[in-house]
Amino acid sequence: MASSNSTSDDTIEKSAKIDFSEPLEITRTKTIPLEGTSTSASASASRQPAIFEKSVDQLDGGDKAKKAGVKEKTLDITEHLFSIEDIAARHGTGVDLAKPGSSFGLSSEVAAARLIENGPNILAPPKQISPFMKFFHCLTSLFNLLLILAGILNYVLLAIDPKNNKVNTYLGAILIIVAFLNALIEFYQAQKSAAVLQSFLNLMPQKCNVIRNGKVIAIPAADLVLGDVVFSRMGDKVPADVLIFACTDMKVDNSSLTGESDPQDRNPANEHKNPLEASNLAFNGSLIVNGEGYGLVIRTGDNTVLGQIAGLTAGEDAGKSPLSREIDDFVKIIATIAITTAIVFFLIGYFAVYRSKGSSGISSTLNFAVGVFVAWVPEGLPATVTMLLTIAAKRMASQNVLVKDLTGVETLGAITLLATDKTGTLTRNQMTVTNIWSSDTMYSAFRSAANAGSPFDASSPGIPEVLTISALCSRAKFDRTDVPISERQVLGDATESGLTRFAAANIGNFDDMNDLYPKVFEVPFNSENKWAMTIHDKSHDHGRFTLLMKGAPERILRLCGTILINGSAIPLTAEHAKSYEKMYALMASKGHRVLAFAQMLLPDDQYPDNYIFDKEKKNYPTNHLCFVGLVSLEDPPKHGVREAIGRCRSAGIRVMMVTGDHPLTAEAIGRKINLMLSDTKELVAKNRGCSVEEVGDDEYDAVVIHGEQIDSLSEGDWDLIFSKPEIIFARTSPKHKLQIVKHAQALGHIVGVTGDGVNDSPALKKADLGIAMNISGSDVSKEAAAMILLDDNFASTIRGIEEGRLIFTNLKKSIQYTITHSMPEVIPNLLYVIASIPLPISAILILVIDLGFELCISLSFAWDKPESESGLMKLPPRKPVTPASIERRRRLATRILPPVIDPESGEEVKPSFMARFQHDFKALFTRVYWREKFEHTEDEILVDANLLSWAYLEIGIIETIGALVVFFVVLYKEGGLTPAQAVEYQKQDLFSSTSPQENQDLLAKAQSLFYLSIMVMQLFNMFACKTKYRLPFGKYMFSNTRSFIGAAVGCALGFFVVYCPGLPVVFGTSNDTPFVYLLIAFAFGVFILFYVSVRQLVLRKLRPTTLNDEIIGLNMVPTIKTIFSRTKSIQRTT
Repeated sequence: MASSNSTSDDTIEKSAKIDFSEPLEITRTKTIPLEGTSTSASASASRQPAIFEKSVDQLDGGDKAKKAGVKEKTLDITEHLFSIEDIAARHGTGVDLAKPGSSFGLSSEVAAARLIENGPNILAPPKQISPFMKFFHCLTSLFNLLLILAGILNYVLLAIDPKNNKVNTYLGAILIIVAFLNALIEFYQAQKSAAVLQSFLNLMPQKCNVIRNGKVIAIPAADLVLGDVVFSRMGDKVPADVLIFACTDMKVDNSSLTGESDPQDRNPANEHKNPLEASNLAFNGSLIVNGEGYGLVIRTGDNTVLGQIAGLTAGEDAGKSPLSREIDDFVKIIATIAITTAIVFFLIGYFAVYRSKGSSGISSTLNFAVGVFVAWVPEGLPATVTMLLTIAAKRMASQNVLVKDLTGVETLGAITLLATDKTGTLTRNQMTVTNIWSSDTMYSAFRSAANAGSPFDASSPGIPEVLTISALCSRAKFDRTDVPISERQVLGDATESGLTRFAAANIGNFDDMNDLYPKVFEVPFNSENKWAMTIHDKSHDHGRFTLLMKGAPERILRLCGTILINGSAIPLTAEHAKSYEKMYALMASKGHRVLAFAQMLLPDDQYPDNYIFDKEKKNYPTNHLCFVGLVSLEDPPKHGVREAIGRCRSAGIRVMMVTGDHPLTAEAIGRKINLMLSDTKELVAKNRGCSVEEVGDDEYDAVVIHGEQIDSLSEGDWDLIFSKPEIIFARTSPKHKLQIVKHAQALGHIVGVTGDGVNDSPALKKADLGIAMNISGSDVSKEAAAMILLDDNFASTIRGIEEGRLIFTNLKKSIQYTITHSMPEVIPNLLYVIASIPLPISAILILVIDLGFELCISLSFAWDKPESESGLMKLPPRKPVTPASIERRRRLATRILPPVIDPESGEEVKPSFMARFQHDFKALFTRVYWREKFEHTEDEILVDANLLSWAYLEIGIIETIGALVVFFVVLYKEGGLTPAQAVEYQKQDLFSSTSPQENQDLLAKAQSLFYLSIMVMQLFNMFACKTKYRLPFGKYMFSNTRSFIGAAVGCALGFFVVYCPGLPVVFGTSNDTPFVYLLIAFAFGVFILFYVSVRQLVLRKLRPTTLNDEIIGLNMVPTIKTIFSRTKSIQRTT
């Protein structure tokens, strides 16, 4: 049904070739000649059309600027410009234009041959990585490689000195096993998500009706070949790209391909050159919502428009998530420090201490260097990170959000820009009755104070007639009648479907209406009349027949001479017309689709019971009708969308709409859902009464960009667009969506993209986080996305953002807690060589700390709650995009080694590893590099200077001092050794394995208490790490009960290692360790809390927390959940 207020787009006169993307690095091994290049028509007919390549001369200026000789993937569609006879002859197909059902089609033999030659009509599945390679990828993360390297070094030491390094047998194995376990956890989670996703994909083979050998047969759509004649009717999906040569009232829904929400008319006549605009083409995957038709298959499989769009996804690299990059950067820092420290102190130890001991000195020095290396590496951190993300992913799954990649959990919390599709994502993709004007009264079909009009009542004057016309003057129908109306699917045009649902919800005996009042005559809607009419056997006081009509308001009004007021038809006056114009303008101004309804009670003196209505004779009335009223429909926002977008914007996340729909429709929806509150440049000019050119760029905050403008935008234009807080892109193609994402990422945005259609899939893949819909989403979009909303609820995105921000905060707390104990492990090892103190902690106890009580406690951070209920969503994104950040990003981009151009192919080639290493190594010795490295930014990264200072310079040093104090107090109290005497004992090897047993026992007690002291102080550090914006006291400290469970389990494990009989042989501890000395560690723990409290107060003054500015005009009133107000229903009886 035509929209009365829709703006018809100008025909886009473009080339007949569709450019789906910027140049793709895809090559074809086989080029098949087009028509005119083959030796025979039949040979040409049996082959898929070519994918051809532009030469350098054919590239436009922008393409040439990018690269020379680039191969661009385009699809040559020209069949819509030729007659059906020519195309049928080209494919050797027999068609009968007069009687399409009598066409011969292809013979079975020819069809079988073409199927063998060209392959089945299916999309090539995306390349699957084998489970082994997935596991290998998990295993070769930088952190795991660091653990494996540490494990191998332990075995190197074992090979050098097997006698003194027996414990390395266990150390090396533990480190390597930890790396494999960490990889296994990550691999298991990825496989589990993939299995869940696979269960959502459509596995049912599609069937279609095809004419072969002059007979209509049903075959799998995969068996279609070029030249087949297919027959499709309402409710069917088009099985391939077809050229329509006969149809009846056929309309298709292209929203999954183009984002266009309005059904598109299809007929054999075509006046458009652009294939996507052509009225005689129907594309694979489109849904037929009205009528039926016959088409000739001109594209199958990957060569269909659907296949080409899906192909863009394979050409895009999703890249690493922000969290993955930051973890890699942290690992590089730790590895650099560990390796450098190990080498430096190996040299110091060898030349200062062990040189005189010959080969045994080298072994001892290597043993010490590896100990330092292992002490620096937080062995339990990879497992902690993976487990925390896994726990968060499970929490999100319980909220109907499926995460395919673990790091995607945090990425959602880090996004700065959310680009969302409209149809099916923000809106229901279901036209819904909104307002009714009848009997000079406006009614609202919604129970909403924001909607103008009186509350809807199905028995109000004029409403029964509106419901009757909605039910009877329609071709839409339910797919079944044995289930409640809310569970049924409507087969038909989107507008008629909306009217049908509305009528069914308010007419008690709706399913019997067509039987009670059978249709005796019909004039379907057409573009010339712009109305649809039906005549029913529905008796009244003056006769048997009732004429019902609906259509474009201005057309319907012309046909009417009376108007229905309070159940009576009275003459239509100028006053009535004025009221009509006012109500029509009000409905249309909201972006609604408006229809007018009319009826005529046919008198029996002109239309007796045996009267035969005839289309050819036009013996039916088309004037002097009775105007019943106006009905407006819209594709309403989904429940919760308005609040979700409002909360996104309050959280500092920019939300923009990227849709294939009309700009006016997109803007109207945007203004209802908090996406657009400000005036556009055009509105500012209109309000000021000046021209658009007179409005400055700083005088407006909202922009609506038409897709036709995108290709001509300069970098300055893009910068201007993304500087605005409210952005809508309309009439966009898949190529445009990809460009938008890339330009946003180039400015430093962490981009999230939501969508459900095939046309969204390239952007979903390229985005930092692609979010697909499960129920309404296409299989291609689900494959491309990193996250899937299982219930299609956009509001779930907000819960995901909160969860993402919370897991980042908790992950940071966990890392801050975990790496603090590195200093009490590293510094004693260094003092062991430099100052010759007895070794306070052995390598095996370091591993027990990292993989024992520390792991139990660090995992408990996963359940920490936010410090305030809404605080996280009031903070800006952790990597905000500002003019300063954009300038810095562009400056840093000039330092990156640019790609080289292959002289033969002209394609960009990534520089070699050695070239990049050489470039980066040289940069280390430049002043610019270090100035930019320590440049102050507003970004918050996972491991920042504040965290490193906490762990290595502040709390880490306090814990080191505390543990050493306990160590030397034990040596003094239990063995009578002062620190100076202990050093002398060490120099004389009186603590070695050959020394007196009492000395060995004394050292074991001291080492055991050093180990337990770290554990005790870390318990206090755990509470100190929990808060960032408040002091570490109060009710919040008890909000996470799992912290106490983790602490209890960790302490039990720690004391078990020390006091369990038999374990001292393995760990070098002592069962006779006195507990009383841990009071010193408790005292240092209390001092840690005091120090942290002072630190918090000082930082509040120096660096106060910045919250997002309040956005004026946000409407946070909950959107309605029910579509219709069902206060009353009409009970009709015979």
